[in-house]
Formats: sequence, structure tokens, C-alpha cells
Amino acid sequence: MSKVTFRERARYWFDNTMSKGTASLIGWLAVVSVGLIAVVAALTLWLAPNEPEGVGNPGEVLWIALMHALTPSKVASDKGSMAYMTVMFAGSLGGLFIVSMLVGLLSNGLKQKVDRLRRGRSRIVESGHTVVLGWSDQVFTIVGELVKAHASQKDSVIAVLAEHDKLDMEEDIREHVGDLGRTRLVCRTGRPTEPRDLVLMNLDAASSVVVLSPEGEDPDAHVIKILLALAKRDGKHPPVVAALASSRNIAAARLAGGQDVHLVDSDDTASRLIVQSSRQSGMSVVCMDLLNFDGGEIYMRTPKKLVGVTYGDALHAYQTACVIGLRRPSGTVLNPPMDTVITDDDQIIVIAHDDSHVRLAAGRPSVDEAAVVMGERPAPEPERMLLLNWNGRAEQIVRYLDGYVAPGAVLEIAAGHPKAGTGLVGLRNLTVNVKDCDTTDRFALESLGVGLFQHVIVLSDDRFDAHHSDTRTLMTLLQLRDMQSVLGEHYSIVSEMHDENNRALAEVTEADDIVISDTVIGLLLAQLAENRHLADVFGYLFDSRGSEIYPRPASWYVKTGTKVTFTTVVEAARRRGETAIGYRSSEARNNPPHYGIVLNPDKSEPIVMNERDSVIVLAER
Repeated sequence: MSKVTFRERARYWFDNTMSKGTASLIGWLAVVSVGLIAVVAALTLWLAPNEPEGVGNPGEVLWIALMHALTPSKVASDKGSMAYMTVMFAGSLGGLFIVSMLVGLLSNGLKQKVDRLRRGRSRIVESGHTVVLGWSDQVFTIVGELVKAHASQKDSVIAVLAEHDKLDMEEDIREHVGDLGRTRLVCRTGRPTEPRDLVLMNLDAASSVVVLSPEGEDPDAHVIKILLALAKRDGKHPPVVAALASSRNIAAARLAGGQDVHLVDSDDTASRLIVQSSRQSGMSVVCMDLLNFDGGEIYMRTPKKLVGVTYGDALHAYQTACVIGLRRPSGTVLNPPMDTVITDDDQIIVIAHDDSHVRLAAGRPSVDEAAVVMGERPAPEPERMLLLNWNGRAEQIVRYLDGYVAPGAVLEIAAGHPKAGTGLVGLRNLTVNVKDCDTTDRFALESLGVGLFQHVIVLSDDRFDAHHSDTRTLMTLLQLRDMQSVLGEHYSIVSEMHDENNRALAEVTEADDIVISDTVIGLLLAQLAENRHLADVFGYLFDSRGSEIYPRPASWYVKTGTKVTFTTVVEAARRRGETAIGYRSSEARNNPPHYGIVLNPDKSEPIVMNERDSVIVLAER
């Protein structure tokens, strides 16, 4: 090994000092400036000892040299001998280079500092804020809903950490969400998977954390890595809500996140909602109304005055809120048996338009007994269903359908997907047939005999990107709509789409339900971030076991064409062991944004229901 020379050591040391940034460079510039001033002063004292006139000591000469170095233009006013003028000119010329370099270094250092601030690398000094980790289209839904939830709060803060430019994130969110009201938005650029970047979010003082599933390949691996980074932190973090794209990764994510993490299975939730919407028209709108912060919201109450009262009697306890279930130490139950007695340990679950509206009613309810009808529920018959297109969650959708239908039901799968119909073994009630079909082609759709089916489900084809897939879905819906008009056919249509912006276009097709899976998951994450114990309520609603939401003919409950109050509707449903939470007007079923659905109406307000109207109830199948 060759010996390191002094020159190499000196150069290495100099390179290291130069790489330390702007402060080090300014330090070297100061050293050079001192050297220049000293040399100019020494040459002046040597070559022109008595100049300029009136200067009598070395200190004054040093001051003159300093002024020429910092203000090169002073040389224009100098007078004296050639030697003096030459030395001052050289000093001013050296000062010109030094000042230019100083200005350049300061400008560059300031630019770097501004860029750092622009990227958002300072630690958040907030408390009680909501933290969103990661970036996807769901962030717009979540921020929008949290803004509505925090509308009455003064110092509400939403903090977002993602690998995007700070200003770009703020601009995108404001463009999609609009006015943020009293809520302040704080964005930081960084990796949510890095513990040192998580420090920027001041998690110890946050109220909740939302982890988003990013777009692209293998998003769940990214979510699990964020959960590991949260678990690795020394300090405790607030409750965490995370969305996973695949059910297969739930166990790994639960192990990574620990007990303080609530996991939302996006595939499972979207699949259940698609299936339930295909069975009950308007189900997706009801769920969206319950999940967002616009209309009816779910609250928990512990009224001591209702202890010892049965659940059936508690249904009439509130004038402007609908009781839907009980949260008990043993678990949440929606629409429990009507004779269930409310105890001290129970919380009553209600739907209300605002927290302040949840007040006990005065007096006993007024029920129009003459209007109450106990209509017979027809026995279930084997059905024929049509599934158009195929994607990764289609197998799960078919299996959930199998759990709903009566034995002998038929499901036709028509898709051009190479994996269509694969993996469907062990079905109990469904008979499945698979056909190759271009679902955007009118003649191919007509050859399926769509009019023979009671329900049609149009899935998003995962062979294409989200935008192209939505475009193909719109084409299919338009073809089905035209076929219904021309041929006079009647069947329910539920469609799955990716982009919320396409909902307005899809409304032209008058599909019964349009499920935007990303929007649904975003709404659910926002609800759980605000109120984590609602996870049991929504889990119960999306589960096929127990009571679910059903729009059922109004003629089963009250006399149609007769003016009744919703109190009478609630009583009629109670006598059938069901909980009424609203109704759907057939006249407004195609009018956005609620499509005729009214949740939690005032119980004293009179309504007139016709044969095509529905009562929305929580009931067993």
C-alpha cells in the first residue's frame, strides 16, 4: 500500500470541509478575505507608507483595505501615488470576487433553506390533530369528510405525510375538497415507512392516525411497512385505522400493527356492499348516507331513563333520532329481539342528523292503528342473476351471493377475462355458467337474454387501468339502459366503478346502485378515525349474519295512499321484529344525490306512501 502524502491529506481535509455546506464555504471565504486585507495593508505600508494623506497608523490602513475589499467601487475616489493606486486596485479587484462569491453563497444557501421549508420538513407542533399517512385518491374523501366532522371545532388540524411535494399535495386537496372551513391542512413531505419521518407528525399528541393503501402493485406491503414503522417508535401512537386491499394480508398486518390498529379489508367490504346492493336496490346509497358526515350519522347514547325498558319500546324514545341497536359488553347487536331489556352496561345506537338532536321524546307515541298492515312476506324463489366482467374480487362476490340466495339459483358469468369463473368450487346454492363475452358489445349482450335475469352486476375489468375500465363500464351500462327501454325489460343493475367523478356520468344510465369502492373505503376510514367503536356497527351491517338493511315494499307495513306518520311505520316494523330507519320514494329514485332515500325522518311528519315506495328496515333475511 502506497503511503498517503501530506498533499493528499490536506486535499482530503479541504474536500471534507467544503462538503459541509454553506456555512463552511462562507468560513473559507472569510479566511480568504482576512488574507486579502492583510496582504493589501502590508503592501500599502511597504510601498506607500505615507498614503493616503492623513493616515498615520497600521490600524487605519487595515480599515481602508477592508473598505476596498467590501466596496470595490471606492477605488474610483482614490488619489495618490502609482504604487498606492495599484495596491488599492488589486485589493478592490480581489474584493469584487469575494463579494460576488459571498452574494452567490448566501443566495444559494437561502434558496436551499426555502426549498427545505417548501418541502415541509419541520416538525408539526399541534395536539389533537388527525394524521393521514400515505397518498391515494382516498385522501380527498377522507379529508373532505373530516372537514365536515370538524366544522364546529375551532382549531381542527389534518396533517398529511406522503412522498409528494408539499405544495402539490395542498393544491390537489384544496382543488378536490374545496373550502376547508375552520380546519387547517398541514402537509409534510417524507416517507411514512421511515420512523425518522414519522417524527415530523408529532404522533404522540395526535388523536388518530389513518394509513392509506397506495395505488400500484402490492399496496398492502407498503401499508404493513408503515405499521411496522409505527410499532418501532419508542413513544406510543394514537389509535390507527388502516386499509388493506387483500384479505390475505390481514393476519400479517395485524401482527405488524398490534392491538391499537383497526384494519379495514377493502376487498371484503366492497364485495359485501356490491352483493347487498344487488339484492336490495338503494343499499349503496343508504350505506353512503350512514358513512358520510352530511346527513344521518351514528351515535352512541347511555340514557339512564331507558334502563329497564325493552328495545321495542325504546324505538319510540326519540322524536328526531332512530334507534337501531345496542352496544353491549358481549358485543354490538343491531335490531336485537324486541323484548331485549336495556341494562346499565348497554349503550343505545342511534341514527341522528346531529349530536344535539339526540334527545328523548316527550310523551307517548301516536300510532294510527288503522293504517298498520301486517302484509305477508312471500317465500323466496330461485333467482337468475347475471355477472358481467371479472376481477380479483369477483370470486369473493360469487361466494357471498351463494350465501344469500335460495337453493337452485342460477348465476351466469359473461366476461372476456381469461380467469372468469375460476376458483368457484364448493358452492352450495348457486349453479354457475360461464360464457365468453365482450360486455361492451350490444349484440353480445342481447345474445345473453338479459331480460331473463332479475339482477345484473357489472364489475370493473381489472385487465385495464382504472380510467379505461370505468369507460368500458359506462358503455356497458348505456347498452343495458337502452335495451331496457327498447325491449321493455325490468331488472336491477348494480355497477362497480373506480373514480367518483364518473358517478355523474353513470347517473345517466339510471343504474339502481353504483358502488365506488375507493369512496366507500375512504368514508369508512374517516368514520373510524373519528369514532373507532363504530367499527363493530359497520362490521355488523356489512356481515351476512344477523340483521341487515333491506328496502321492503311499503305495502307490507302501512296502507298505501294514506297519510301516516313515520311513528306508525316504526310501530308496524316493530311488530314484525324489524327496525325501520327510513323510506325510499319511488318518484325520486333517479334524483341524485339521495335517489329518493330518506333516513331518520321526523317521526311526527306526515307522509303518503304508494305501492312502489319502500320502507328501509333492519331485519333478518
